[in-house]
Amino acid sequence: MKIGIGMATPPEPPAIWIDVAYVAAEVERLGFESLWLGEHVTSPVHCESFSPTFEGGQVPGFFDPMVALGRASAVTRRIKLGTGVTLVPEHHPVRLAKAIASLDQLSGGRVLFGVGRGWNREERALMGADMKRPWAQTREAVLAIKELWCNEQAEFHGEYYDFPLVRCFPPPLTKPHPPIYLSGLATRLMERVVDWGDGWLGFRTTPAELEERVRELRTLALRAGRDPDSFEISMYTWEPSRDLVRQYEEAGASRVIVQTPGLTEEREATEHLERIAEILGAEFQVSA
Repeated sequence: MKIGIGMATPPEPPAIWIDVAYVAAEVERLGFESLWLGEHVTSPVHCESFSPTFEGGQVPGFFDPMVALGRASAVTRRIKLGTGVTLVPEHHPVRLAKAIASLDQLSGGRVLFGVGRGWNREERALMGADMKRPWAQTREAVLAIKELWCNEQAEFHGEYYDFPLVRCFPPPLTKPHPPIYLSGLATRLMERVVDWGDGWLGFRTTPAELEERVRELRTLALRAGRDPDSFEISMYTWEPSRDLVRQYEEAGASRVIVQTPGLTEEREATEHLERIAEILGAEFQVSA
């Protein structure tokens, strides 16, 4: 079982996150497998969208994940660097392909590309995303990104994105491309994973629900002619628990990502990460 650390819950303003470089170095020192950062481009002040993840249901201040993971890559050599998740409809695919490819090259091929549509409707509207069919837009963007990554020259002509023959150089170091993990709880999500993804980033999912989803994924994969064992499933949790990790593993997950609180001080960060390592490391090889 792989154990990752997620910095996806920033502190409430005016406090800001601790330097990601410090956290990344500690994550690697303690033997964790990966570090994950979430994304929100902006925080609409007047907002009806709600998320139980954040205090008051609204978005605090996030670092830009590409900048932050680039900083993390410079002080580490082994840990994987995950976007958990990139809000794909809020970016142009050519620009996003360039950023992820650059991070993968500079980190030595350590990027895990988690993608989602985003839950905050006001933010999506502000950033020009399709409000009615965000998953359709996300799918098309990812397909365009794959074309850019896997071909020396690529063009794309779709409903949302249209560009002539272009180059995306340098390409990602990972071949054929960094793994693409879809995140969410949508009914048809497993169909999307099989159609254009490499795995699932799950959250707020019980082990029993995960087991049901894994059965669905395997059935759909076999029907589509894809190897069911090729998909990697990761589960987020806000509290490290040996029993929960074991249950997730038995249900079909290969990675558990433990979310941190809003870390603002180095001592606090070290103590929190050491606690997670102590709880889980004795039974699970956190660097597996």
